[in-house]
Amino acid sequence: MIEIYIDGAARGNPGPAGYGIAAADADGTTVAEGYGFIGEQTNNFAEYCALLAALELAQKKGWRELMVRSDSQLLVRQIQGVYKVKNEGLRALHSRATLLIGRFRVFEIEHVSRSENKLADKLANKGVDEQKSKPRGINPILVKGR
Repeated sequence: MIEIYIDGAARGNPGPAGYGIAAADADGTTVAEGYGFIGEQTNNFAEYCALLAALELAQKKGWRELMVRSDSQLLVRQIQGVYKVKNEGLRALHSRATLLIGRFRVFEIEHVSRSENKLADKLANKGVDEQKSKPRGINPILVKGR
């Protein structure tokens, strides 16, 4: 099973926003990292972009079993079906995520503390910091990968 830590960041809410993802194999070895800038968005929108980027990366890599970890309780509870998606701007992202999740043999998502999500947070902030030189979108820029 691949573990993917995800995070979104927005400077202001809304404000310049980015996402970060960090994937590790069963041994805990980092196998891929990514980040991106998504323009002026809310933090919750950025969190969903991180999830979508992680799911798309996993699909491209052929990973079939995922454990996603996020420090966004809202995102995790919405994906688990515990919370309804009330925000109109997040509904399409939630629908896309649900569609992609259905393509995996095993999918789990878990809420973690911010202290457990430092690498994804660092990458999300890097996405915001490098906004002028990177295209907008939700496809990860691979820093490491096999």
